Amino acid sequence: MMPRVWFVAIIIALLFAAGASLLLPFEGLPRLIASDPSLATTIAIEIRLPRTALALFYGAMLGGAGAAIQALFANPLASPDITGASGGAALGAVVTGYLFGFAGPFGLATGGVIGALLALVLLLSLAGSHAETATLLLAGIAISAVTSALTTLSLALAPSPFAFYDAYDWLMGSLVDRSRNQALFAIAPILLSLILLRRDARALDTLALGEEAAASMGYDLRTLQRRVIVTVAVGIGASVAICGAVGFIGLVAPVFARRLTRGHPGRAIGPAALIGALLLTTADLLVRAAPEGRILPIGVVTAMLGAPFFLWLVARMRWDIRS
Repeated sequence: MMPRVWFVAIIIALLFAAGASLLLPFEGLPRLIASDPSLATTIAIEIRLPRTALALFYGAMLGGAGAAIQALFANPLASPDITGASGGAALGAVVTGYLFGFAGPFGLATGGVIGALLALVLLLSLAGSHAETATLLLAGIAISAVTSALTTLSLALAPSPFAFYDAYDWLMGSLVDRSRNQALFAIAPILLSLILLRRDARALDTLALGEEAAASMGYDLRTLQRRVIVTVAVGIGASVAICGAVGFIGLVAPVFARRLTRGHPGRAIGPAALIGALLLTTADLLVRAAPEGRILPIGVVTAMLGAPFFLWLVARMRWDIRS
């Protein structure tokens, strides 16, 4: 279990970040509340609340999914973006929305789930379970490259000549101007996925001892793999369909979470979800610091913060192998 002091600290930081997300920008808010309370309430419920909720739940999904994938592949470099799950979800949503015309939240979410599922199944087929770091990275890079190329091709072939422009902000990750219905379409599968992943925490902890140890304790490895992959695909696919692809949260959060759970990969799912929610909400606050009139995709912020951490993690693993 996570030490109580760290749990309390993360919850306090999360509440502070969520409150800041709801209140910022603060300029003019008190005056608006005094002059037109109904308009202030509408802005809070229809604009700010969905954005804050998506930041919290999408971040939690990225963190929890990253922890589950890392436990399943026994590799700290596995995450939804590096394994190609996010790219597959983006491809599925683009094909569903721009080529087939099912542009509603349900259609996009369905396409995202299917795309993420196919990407993870392909990764498992190419790299196998307990893949070496190099194999996992190469397979993930290959899948990401293919999904990125197919996404671009799908947008180029889309009937709308403005498909590239419409999809730019979404593909780079964005929580801006999402409605309550869109938020609900993402949050419902996220909650279900996180609950199911948390139920598999003990099995994933046992898997860390080896496949034979897990089998001796009554766990079916193939069933566990299928269940985790489908669960991650549902949560990530629905999230990407509504908010676009956001990188590195699913890589960074589980690394810190495992330190809090003394290296238990399964138990790290819950703490990783909390840390992921905190990281993405904080990144969304940084997005609001962009110059007026400029839109800064949240995926760019997380990449700028996460890429140096990724390089440090690869360098540390190489150093550990040499020593």
